[in-house]
Amino acid sequence: MSANNFLGTGPPLFNGENYQVWVIKMKTYLKALNLWEVVENDTNPSPLGDDPTIAQLKNYEEQRAKKPRALTCLHSALSETIFLSVMACETPKEIWEKLREEYEGSQRVKNVKLLTLKREFEMHKMKERETVKEYAGKLVEIVNKIKLFGEPFPDSKIVEKMLISLPARFEPKISAIEESCDLTKLTVAELISKLHAQEQRTRLRDDETVEGAFQARQKWKHQGKGNKNGGAEKGKAANTSKDHGKKKEFPPCTICERTNHQSKDCWFKNKPKIECRFCKKLGHIENNCRAKKNQTSNKEEQAQHASNTDEQEEVPANLFMASQTLHNKSKHTCSHF
Repeated sequence: MSANNFLGTGPPLFNGENYQVWVIKMKTYLKALNLWEVVENDTNPSPLGDDPTIAQLKNYEEQRAKKPRALTCLHSALSETIFLSVMACETPKEIWEKLREEYEGSQRVKNVKLLTLKREFEMHKMKERETVKEYAGKLVEIVNKIKLFGEPFPDSKIVEKMLISLPARFEPKISAIEESCDLTKLTVAELISKLHAQEQRTRLRDDETVEGAFQARQKWKHQGKGNKNGGAEKGKAANTSKDHGKKKEFPPCTICERTNHQSKDCWFKNKPKIECRFCKKLGHIENNCRAKKNQTSNKEEQAQHASNTDEQEEVPANLFMASQTLHNKSKHTCSHF
């Protein structure tokens, strides 16, 4: 079985991002193929002596083939854009060094990046709605970036950082951990497990409280709705009783011309056609004749108008007669003197 078949996959691809991560993956890949030595040291196979054996010839050919194989692996691991920047390099070591200079920078640049990561680690605080696992995951991510620069970072620093920066709700649990555990031997995984258990218990109690409050609110809303519906039913009944006290009015019936029912419900609907003795029209009787009612109403209005006119004319006449009487009396009285 060849080394390539053993690995099962090609080299890790580098596209210009996360260089430190790619370096670790690529170095492991080259070591698995027994090619890292020629990349790191740029070694060449020792020259053959006089009259070499078959084994020596075979070993020489294998050693000499390592550089081209390592070069092929590096070319395959680079994106097209990055490959164009290193394609002039003739050895694997040249490619490796060129990539390190471009993406890792000088030692001074590395120190600045390392200092930035350390500052980020020290300033990072757990947010109020953040879980323990989420917070620990962010801290571990920062620590792993620091380790990529070759800086050692023991778990005790992470444990200390977490115990200092956790919110006040974890104070009882932190005190219990400090009293019962040796913090110098406590791992990050153990601390996360203990804090997560406490977090779960607190969340369960909060859920029970919220559920109780929700049920109480639903009960209150249900009772309020019942009272509201009861009041609505009472109001509806009252309105119904009021409506029963009033007679409904409809458009004039097309059969009998009454307004207390609809044409479809008319009592005369299926009766023989009758003729009004007043207007000589079919479908109603004289007592229900609208034309007669209108005529009668008009006559009453005319009579009322005439009566009012007579009264208005009679008043001036009476006033005139009274005035003449007073005048005559006055004249007669004066004649006696």
